[in-house]
Amino acid sequence: MNILFIVLAIVVVVVLWLWLTYNGLIRGKIRTDEALSDITVQTKRRFDLIPNIIETVKGYAKQEKSVLENVTKARTAAMAAPEGDLKAQAEAENMLSGTLKTLFAVSENYPDLKSNQNFLQLQQELVDTEDKIQAARRFYNGNVRDFNIKLQVFPTNMIGGMLGFKPRDLYDVAAEEKAAVEKPVAVSFEDKK
Repeated sequence: MNILFIVLAIVVVVVLWLWLTYNGLIRGKIRTDEALSDITVQTKRRFDLIPNIIETVKGYAKQEKSVLENVTKARTAAMAAPEGDLKAQAEAENMLSGTLKTLFAVSENYPDLKSNQNFLQLQQELVDTEDKIQAARRFYNGNVRDFNIKLQVFPTNMIGGMLGFKPRDLYDVAAEEKAAVEKPVAVSFEDKK
């Protein structure tokens, strides 16, 4: 009778461990999916703001047609990036961010545009959205890190693969941005005459 209780206790412990491990993996997967959804929501908000900014700039900067076309093309490419392909999405998003920086640099040449309340409000909303996108990416990467660690540590790694859980990819920055970090630009405050 004692052996039956021991075997039964071992079976209960193993079933309990499997149950808790599975639920932990599901929780991590759902958190990661939610974090990726947050990125999608914020990029959609940015996509919706861009046409308004372009229309506002068009009235002031008619000769900057190529900049406006580049922003529109980058927006279209970012919207068309394949769902689930984080590398393609990140590249398209980074290209869009670069063209938006160009657009705001061009706006510096137009004092009337810089003082336009509508443009200033749209610009502030876009900056706020960019900050939210960066925060959502950091949140996503944190969840991916936790999920991937959970999948790789013992003893969870023994059953994670059997249950169909796969590691997730981090949302990464573009190669140009990595290069800028690896080779920082020297700053000099000396007066060059």
